[in-house]
Amino acid sequence: MTYYPRLLAPGRDHYFLLGPRGTGKTLWCRHQYPDALRIDLLSPAVLRQYSAQPEYLKEVLAANADRKHVVIDEIQKLPVLLEMVHLLIERKGGQQFILTGSSARKLRRQGVNLLGGRAARRHMHPYMAVELGARFKLATALRQGMLPVVWAADDPSAVLEAYNALYLHEEVQMEGLVRNIGAFARFLQAMSFAHGSVLNLTNVARDSQVSRKTVEGYLEILEDLLLGFRLPVFTRRARRQLASHPKFYFFDAGVFRANRQTGPLDSTGEIDGAALEGLVAQHLHAWCDYSRGKHELHYWQTRSRAEVDFVVYGESGLYAVEVKNSKRVQPADLTALKSFAEDYPQCRRYLLYRGNDRIKRDGVSCLPCEDFLLALTPDRFPE
Repeated sequence: MTYYPRLLAPGRDHYFLLGPRGTGKTLWCRHQYPDALRIDLLSPAVLRQYSAQPEYLKEVLAANADRKHVVIDEIQKLPVLLEMVHLLIERKGGQQFILTGSSARKLRRQGVNLLGGRAARRHMHPYMAVELGARFKLATALRQGMLPVVWAADDPSAVLEAYNALYLHEEVQMEGLVRNIGAFARFLQAMSFAHGSVLNLTNVARDSQVSRKTVEGYLEILEDLLLGFRLPVFTRRARRQLASHPKFYFFDAGVFRANRQTGPLDSTGEIDGAALEGLVAQHLHAWCDYSRGKHELHYWQTRSRAEVDFVVYGESGLYAVEVKNSKRVQPADLTALKSFAEDYPQCRRYLLYRGNDRIKRDGVSCLPCEDFLLALTPDRFPE
């Protein structure tokens, strides 16, 4: 796979590097730590060895004391190994541990607390547009998403289909996360219709043919596998009544497409609009994680249904972003941003659309979506 430099900055202390499969965690570690000692728990033989004898890690490190970095891939496969990692950290042997994982579920339940806060959590996301530079094309990203494993494939569509099957088989079925894999597959499809929308679990349960309680559990699994995230309402110093339910997004526009069933009753414009909104969501999600200081991603919706798609709030400022899958900016497109500015006059406002011109209208920066994504870099919002 061709390596493109990533925006994630390496940490100096021990840390977990979490991200869905195919986001390039292992490749990034190989380039960032070329001389590291590597332990790949995806290898059955390696997994058997450390499962039977976790203290074997101590012996391996003793024989490789000159290796300053230790990368353990897919640590969620063997959370018990973290007890030995904790012991070795406490001994202060001078080696840095980088622990990659594609599922937070087992780590949260069995492992992370064992390190007693001695390892930070960092996240690897799909590509951001700026990481691809001139290779980034909006139409391609909307069709196949931004996963490195997909961009490197000869047949991206086939890889996306296989990606879904991989998670269902290896991460859900083999790990025993659900009893009925068919119901979970229906849930994934139902969630694709909820992508970019205010979450209504009752509707999702009906479409999945399971109970609401089961759907709540499935949604937790989906988030633990890092395949999707909920977006809460921005409520800081609210001056009016706001919505209370979160929105949902798949972590990647291509994965959304792979789960979204299409047919004669489906509108291409509707699906493209949801994919565009999701593409912006995943970029802003990554931006919050990669930028210095704490930043949070929200959306804003009043009880009267005035809605701003995204609100970024953090140490660098307050940003309101509206996304439109259209080639022209209409006056009505700016209404919600205007309402938001009445409550938060200090915010910077953006409208992203499919046209070609950069426009400043009523204090709103109206930018071509592709230009905005290419200019979005950690610590800096496009002007």
